[in-house]
Amino acid sequence: MNEKPNRRDFLRGCVVGAGALLAGDAWDTMAAAAPAPETKSRVVIARDAALRGAGSDIDPARLGPMLDRAVQKFFDTKKPVDAWKRLVKPGEVIGLKVNGLGGRQITTNPAVVEAVIQRLTQAGIPLKDIVIFDRSDRDLVVAGFTPPEWKGVRSIGNRTAGFEEELSEWGNVASQLSKTLTRTCDGVINLPVLKDHGMAGFTLAMKAMYGVINNPNKYHPNAGNPYIADLNMLPVIRQKVRLTIGDATTAIYEGGPGYNPQWAWQMNGLIVGRDPVALDTVGWQLIEQKRKEAGLPTLAEAGREPKYIATAADEQHRLGTNDPKRIERVEV
Repeated sequence: MNEKPNRRDFLRGCVVGAGALLAGDAWDTMAAAAPAPETKSRVVIARDAALRGAGSDIDPARLGPMLDRAVQKFFDTKKPVDAWKRLVKPGEVIGLKVNGLGGRQITTNPAVVEAVIQRLTQAGIPLKDIVIFDRSDRDLVVAGFTPPEWKGVRSIGNRTAGFEEELSEWGNVASQLSKTLTRTCDGVINLPVLKDHGMAGFTLAMKAMYGVINNPNKYHPNAGNPYIADLNMLPVIRQKVRLTIGDATTAIYEGGPGYNPQWAWQMNGLIVGRDPVALDTVGWQLIEQKRKEAGLPTLAEAGREPKYIATAADEQHRLGTNDPKRIERVEV
């Protein structure tokens, strides 16, 4: 349970991963790694105050352009499709890891998923090579992605697809990984939800990976520290997760991870990046700011500071940076 990788191999992987982070060649090697000392990890926040118009439903005609602004800005491309072509290439199977655990009103919004699917097809990925997945078929049904197919793409829960028999281990984590992740997908786009979490304090990019293992119930003690960081060190996760698009169209800043209307926040935004530690650092800042506005204590004062974020950035993990001076936070 406490085996660490060979240090030389580990450091080599971090250096190679950092190069991929800068170059954008996500399919060649690890997508997540700490940035080189002279660079910053970019996190893009896109918002649209008119995303819902006069109603409560998201307007797809406004969501698509908001997604385009975020992804285009992240990759500094002239056209949105050029950014997606840096993420995927024809012939690959791309998984969309959604989050359906919180209940219908606080899951990855189907409008966000549909917009991502449209852009993947524009980049040359046919519908047959896209798969939506999460913990179980039940979670997918609750979230609105009814298996076995949703809008022409496969939809399958891990419990249906199955888990690898062999354990994947790093640090304090030993789990069976989803076969959808290990065998079906060449690359993954992580589509988590920005939420407060009653046990882990906060959830966005890294904790969403609890949805690819067979035993997430074992890793909630001590607010998920160091388990969330250790889990994200597993090579298949580091190699296959190419981009995170955090769904902040509706967020929860207290009482999560389930839906609580008293603490629901229509942020009407998306949070995009590739450094999962930087993403979680920015997401945590957003939650703390909203809690302050509502007169709530900080997560540290509430006894559930998400210390796993700092652990993920330490010398043993180097999954990314939590240093605000090394995070380029951009709003579009």
